[in-house]
Amino acid sequence: MPEGDTVWLTARRLREALAGRAVVRCDLRVPKLATTDFSGRRIEEVLSRGKHLLTRFEGGWTLHSHLRMDGSWQVYAAGERWRGGPHHQIRAVLATAESVAVGYRLPVLELLRTAEEDRAVGHLGPDLLGPDWDPAEALRRLLSDPGRPVGEALLDQRNLAGIGNVYKSELCFLRGVTPWTPVGELASAERMVALAHKLLEANKARHGHITTGNPRRGRTHWVYNREHQPCLRCGTAVRRADQGPSDEARVTYWCPSCQKGPAPPAI
Repeated sequence: MPEGDTVWLTARRLREALAGRAVVRCDLRVPKLATTDFSGRRIEEVLSRGKHLLTRFEGGWTLHSHLRMDGSWQVYAAGERWRGGPHHQIRAVLATAESVAVGYRLPVLELLRTAEEDRAVGHLGPDLLGPDWDPAEALRRLLSDPGRPVGEALLDQRNLAGIGNVYKSELCFLRGVTPWTPVGELASAERMVALAHKLLEANKARHGHITTGNPRRGRTHWVYNREHQPCLRCGTAVRRADQGPSDEARVTYWCPSCQKGPAPPAI
C-alpha cells in the first residue's frame, strides 16, 4: 500500500494537471457513479489526506479515492497513449483540454458533498504532510493505548495519518526498538513522531523512499524488504514476521541486534 508521501505526490501531480481547468470528459466506471458527469465543471483542488485523495469540483462535490494496494492515478498529455494498464482496469477518467488523469484499479471511488468530506476522512489522525500537522495531538493519540505494540499503533491511521509498512519498519529500526514494543515503554515517543514527520517530508517529492540517506539500489532502507540480508549497521541477518490480528496482519522487518524489545513468539 502506498505510503502517505506517495499519495501526497500523486495529489500534487493531479493538482498541477487539473486544478483550475474545466472538465471536457468525465468517465467514472463504477456502477454507482456510471451516470455521473462533471463535464463543463471546473476542478477546484486536488489534495491528499493521509492516504486518501480528494478531488474537488465546483458546485460543492468531491470525488474521494483511495489507492490501497494496487491502485494508481496516471497523468497524460491530451492525445498521449495511456500506459497504466489494460483498459478493463480503468475506473476513472478526468480530462481537460490539456491533460487526462486516468485512475487504474481504484478500490475506493465515491462521490461526496465537499462539506461532508469528514464522512470519508474525519476519522483520521493528524496528517503528517498536512498543512495542519499537529505533533502534540499525534503523540496524544499514539499514547492513548500504552500497551499496544508500536508497529500496530504507527499503522493505525486514526493516530497519525500517512505511515505504511515501509515507514513503520524503518522508524522502529531508527529508534532502536522492535515493532512489538508497547507504546508506553518507548523512551521518547515524541521523537518517534518527529522522525516520522521528518522522513515523510524528506521523501514526499521523490519516487520511492530513502531512509538511510543512500540512494544506491539495495541500500535505500535499513530493514524493510531485506529479510535474510545483513543489517546495514551491524551485519546481523534481518528478520521478517507478520504483525497484528490475523485478519489485519502486516509484514514487519527488524534487526534482532540493533532493535531491543519483544519479538514474535515463533522467532
